[in-house]
Amino acid sequence: MKEFIISEVKTETAVLVGLITKDQDEAKTKEYLDELEFLADTAGAVTVKRFTQRVGGPSAVTYVGKGKLEEIRDFIKAEEDAEREVGMVIFDDELSAKQIRNIESVLQVKILDRTSLILDIFAMRAQTANAKTQVELAQYRYMLPRLQRLWTHLERQGGGSGSGGGKGSVGLRGPGETQLEMDRRIILQRMTLLKQRLVEIDKQKTTQRKNRGRLIRVALVGYTNVGKSTIMNLLAKSEVFAENKLFATLDTTVRKVVVENLPFLLADTVGFIRKLPTDLVDSFKSTLDETREADLLLHVVDISHPDFEEQIQVVEKTLGELGCSEKPMMIVFNKIDAYHWTEKEPDDLTPPTKENITLDDLKRTWMAKLNDDCLFISAREKTNIEEFRNTLYKKVRELHVQKYPYNDFLYTTPEENTETPTSEE
Repeated sequence: MKEFIISEVKTETAVLVGLITKDQDEAKTKEYLDELEFLADTAGAVTVKRFTQRVGGPSAVTYVGKGKLEEIRDFIKAEEDAEREVGMVIFDDELSAKQIRNIESVLQVKILDRTSLILDIFAMRAQTANAKTQVELAQYRYMLPRLQRLWTHLERQGGGSGSGGGKGSVGLRGPGETQLEMDRRIILQRMTLLKQRLVEIDKQKTTQRKNRGRLIRVALVGYTNVGKSTIMNLLAKSEVFAENKLFATLDTTVRKVVVENLPFLLADTVGFIRKLPTDLVDSFKSTLDETREADLLLHVVDISHPDFEEQIQVVEKTLGELGCSEKPMMIVFNKIDAYHWTEKEPDDLTPPTKENITLDDLKRTWMAKLNDDCLFISAREKTNIEEFRNTLYKKVRELHVQKYPYNDFLYTTPEENTETPTSEE
């Protein structure tokens, strides 16, 4: 009888690196590294150590200073000696080809930055041909300026004519340089093909949107992992994939929803995140078109997140870049069940911070600012969902009357529809 040995699958481990600068204090750096750790966890890596350095700005050569890089190298070596291998080092900002090459030569492990980590997660999450094409294009855009580091071991190996080693000697173009040019050409050709494919997909999606009839379009937008998919499932009674991970939703999902007797289209879109590269936004143009063409935006916010106000700013900035900042919008504060605050001691005379604000105080603040365009709910616990449905109905109904005034009688309640409509001659 054969014996089968099941080998244990080792989880990849990661070290995170961030900077404390004049524009980014220690508290902000911690928040960014918390998010980076969440990204690493989503990608399947376990964080074992964080390194930060207080500097004026990132080094153009190695991102961190020489001493800090040696400290990271010594930690990796100590882990290896203890038979705990560090699989990768992830930097919180985007790295140049030069920085990656220099860091790799010192640390001798896989180097990732925030952008490449997000791209890895996108590649894992992509399910449809549309999303896969968009991810591949974004990956090539990221890779193109960083190609050189892949062929540094071949540079200047070829023996050209002449014995000089001058920089301008044409005869010394080695195989590394030739390979680099070939790869660049192949990638550019592939990018052209992917762009053409996305144009075709965009045309198909535009046709699909035109065939949806006279229905108001509502789009769920917001930071990643704020509960958009949970709200989608609640309103549409659908089963859109939702979990406590970043970028759980990558493909835009559109469902027909009926509140009372008013049908409309609800779209669940990809979440935004801090330091999201412009190239990534460009690659996901066709996915984000659902946001551009929406009549109403439901901006979902995780109110339990300690930095939710900055997340609101990130989303508003991205919406502005997409040309959607003037659209009608409601802010939906989700996860009120997870909101926590700390009551100040009676003898504490220091000014109150955002950690000391009660949910009721927070509600009064935002509701005073946004009037009726603000709601507080818990999609998971189904708290205030009826109020949410009623408010959404009023907003959609108002937009429907403005956009399609001639078939408004179809969506009136029995009490409102007291007159018998006459048919047009």
